[in-house]
Formats: sequence, C-alpha cells, structure tokens
Amino acid sequence: MLLPRYRPAHRRSGLSLERSRDRDGEQAEVDPVRRAQRPTRSRWLRTHIGMIYSGMGPDYRLLVKQARKIAQNYFLTYREPIPTSQLVQKIATVMQEYTQSGGVRPFGVSLLICGWDEDRPYLFQCDPSGAYFAWKATAMGKNAINGKTFLEKRYSEDLELDDAVHTAILTLKEGFEGQMNADNIEVGICDANGFRRLDPSDVKDYLANIP
Repeated sequence: MLLPRYRPAHRRSGLSLERSRDRDGEQAEVDPVRRAQRPTRSRWLRTHIGMIYSGMGPDYRLLVKQARKIAQNYFLTYREPIPTSQLVQKIATVMQEYTQSGGVRPFGVSLLICGWDEDRPYLFQCDPSGAYFAWKATAMGKNAINGKTFLEKRYSEDLELDDAVHTAILTLKEGFEGQMNADNIEVGICDANGFRRLDPSDVKDYLANIP
C-alpha cells in the first residue's frame, strides 16, 4: 500500500493497494464493488474505507464483521461516516483484548486499512497484538522485508495514481512466486470517491506495462 501526495479536489489521486490472492481466497458477504464469484482478500468496510490482511482467513472474516458493525453503530449514532483512525483504534482494541482474555487465542492476522477522511488518504497497519501504525507506504506478509526495501527506493509523495499502482505492482513482484496475472492479484484504490477494486481488465492493462 502507498499514499501519493495530497492534491486539490479535482486532482486527488488517493491511495492504491495491491494484494496477492494466490491463497485463502473467499467471497465478500456484502460488497457492492466486488465481481460475483470472484475470490478476494480486500473488503469494503464503509464507502470510504477498505481493508486487506495477511494470515488466517477465518480470523479476518470475523474482524471484517466486527469492523462493519463498529462503523455502522458510529453512523447510526452520529449520522456521519466513522473516521478511519477511529475505526482502526477500535479494531486494534478488539485484537488487543483477545491477547488477554481467557479461553480465546490472539487473532492470527495482520491488517492494512486504508481510508479517505478530511480530503486526504490514510493508511494504517494493525498487528495481532493490537498495536497499530500509520504509514505512507508499506508491505505486509511473506517477503514484506523485500517489499519495504523496494518501497524505500521507489516511493515518492509526488506519485500520480497510475504511477502509484505501477509501484504497488512492482513491489508485489519483488516477492511474488510464479507469474502475476489479473486472476491472482488484486488492485484497490481509495480516494475521494471511496474505496474500490479495479476490474480484472484494468489490472491486466497495468500488468501489460510492467517489465
């Protein structure tokens, strides 16, 4: 995931994220932007917030349900979307409580959560311990070290959206096993229009320009 620089409203590019789907694919229960029968790891939490994971799929699905419930309760109380940072804090609290409660085990997942608030993108990482961090760009999961090293060299706050997507795909390529194609990776974008995933045809076009 990476955050391009912030721009005036007519040029906002937002955040792009990408994720391999070569393992533990599953369908989103409630997701207006998903393709039917297409496995996915990225989930829509609210219009302006999306989330992906590394780890155990069942644990992730439970956290998705918790996050959507938290976001919905906030909206019903305040009649406005929950800020990304508040949702992250509450999810992290849930994860932290599972490290201390008897009879349950910690969640076996790490999360990346992206959102758009106050005319700018946000990106957070949540660890199984309940610790969370804000990032401008990061990698997670297998070969994350290689991905982060690559991002340190390639990331810039001056990235346009297309450049951000290309950089994200190149980062994934650093540790990808096998041939990348539109069927085994996802590309998501979070900007002023909300969180969405690119169609496979769009992903294929981006991959065609990757050396």
